[in-house]
Amino acid sequence: MAGYLVEDTRKVTTHRVMEMKQAGKKIAMLTAYDYSMAKIVDDSGVDMILIGDSASNTMAGNLTTLPITIDQMIYHARSVVRGVKRALVVCDMPFGTYQVDPEDAVRNAIRIMQESGCDAVKMEGGVEILPAIKRILDAGIPVCGHLGLTPQSINKFGTYAVRARQEAEANKLRSDAKALAEAGCFAIVLEKIPAALATEVTQSIDVPVIGIGAGGGCDGQVLVVHDMLGMNQDFSPKFLRRYANLYEIMTDAIGRYVADVKSCDFPNKDEQY
Repeated sequence: MAGYLVEDTRKVTTHRVMEMKQAGKKIAMLTAYDYSMAKIVDDSGVDMILIGDSASNTMAGNLTTLPITIDQMIYHARSVVRGVKRALVVCDMPFGTYQVDPEDAVRNAIRIMQESGCDAVKMEGGVEILPAIKRILDAGIPVCGHLGLTPQSINKFGTYAVRARQEAEANKLRSDAKALAEAGCFAIVLEKIPAALATEVTQSIDVPVIGIGAGGGCDGQVLVVHDMLGMNQDFSPKFLRRYANLYEIMTDAIGRYVADVKSCDFPNKDEQY
C-alpha cells in the first residue's frame, strides 16, 4: 500500500512540514517504537512519527518517562527508522541527556542521529534549555520543541493536569514558543493546554504547532499509537479518541489460540509437515 488517503508519497522533510503549515494542510503525527508498528503507521499515511520517551510507559511499563535511557531510545529509534519510507521521524531526547550543559546535549543529539538514522530530535522545555537547542541546531540537527505539559518534569509539576490555565504560566508559554521558533526549531509540540491558548500560539509563530490535548486550532495532532488503537486500556484522557479496540481483538484471538492448543485442534493435519 502506497499510503492511505495520501497522494504525495515523497519523503516528508522539515521543509515540507513548514510548507504544510503555510498551505493550511493539517499534519498527522503518531508514535511508534518498533519496526512492525512503524511500517504500519508509515503505510497508513502519517506525516510524522515520534519515537517518544513514552516508550518508558508503553513498552517498558514504567510509571513515568524518566527511567528510559539514551541507549534504549536509540534502540527503539533504529528499529522504527528501518520500517519507515515516507514519514519524518523524530526521536525524543530522554531525561538527563540535554539538561546538564549544551556540549553534553549536542554530543547526545549527534549520537542519536548517527546511531538511529532518524530525521530530528525533540526536547522538552522553553528558554531554560535554549542554549542546548541552539548548540544542537548549530550542529545541523533539526529540533522539535515541546511546551505545556512536559512529562519529564512531572516531579516538578506533581500532576498531569492541564497546564497554562493561569495567566503567568500562559504568558511564559507564549514567550517560550516565540523563543523556540526564533531560535530555529522546525516545529513545536503543545501538550495539554487550553485550546484557545494553543490556537493563539499557533497563529502567532511561523513554525508548525502539533497539539496533543491542545484543541483543533493547532497545525497538526499527535497521539500515542497504543492509546488510539485501544491496545492500552488504562489511559483515558479527555483528548484521546480511540479508533479501534485492539485489546479486545487481540485477547480474543490469543484466547482462541490457547483454547485450540489445549483442545488439540491446533495444529490440524493441514498445518503440519
